[in-house]
Amino acid sequence: MLSQYGYVGIFLVIAVLIPSFMLTLSWLMSFTGVRPQKPSVVKSQTYECGMETIGGSWVQFNFRYYYFALLFVIFDVETVFMYPWAVHFKQLALFGLVEMAIFVAILLVGYLYAWKKRAMEWK
Repeated sequence: MLSQYGYVGIFLVIAVLIPSFMLTLSWLMSFTGVRPQKPSVVKSQTYECGMETIGGSWVQFNFRYYYFALLFVIFDVETVFMYPWAVHFKQLALFGLVEMAIFVAILLVGYLYAWKKRAMEWK
């Protein structure tokens, strides 16, 4: 059992060291000139598809856009989880069927909750 925690610990150390190393390396490269840092007014302007921005660049968006996107991602990822189940359906037998029925029921409850809250309506 402890060896499994050892693997998790190794992955945790790697997950912290690699990004830290990359950020440190990038910071060190700024001193050598490999990564130049010459800020200017033009570089700090908002760039939108090659066109000049009209008005302020900090526009508040309705939260419903983010909520709708979050719902899409959740249901999309949950659908991807069904693929391995479908591949091994014969090996899982009745247990796999009951497990997936519970999984789909939980998804259905979440979908009905979002429907009841009118999260998927555009106003």
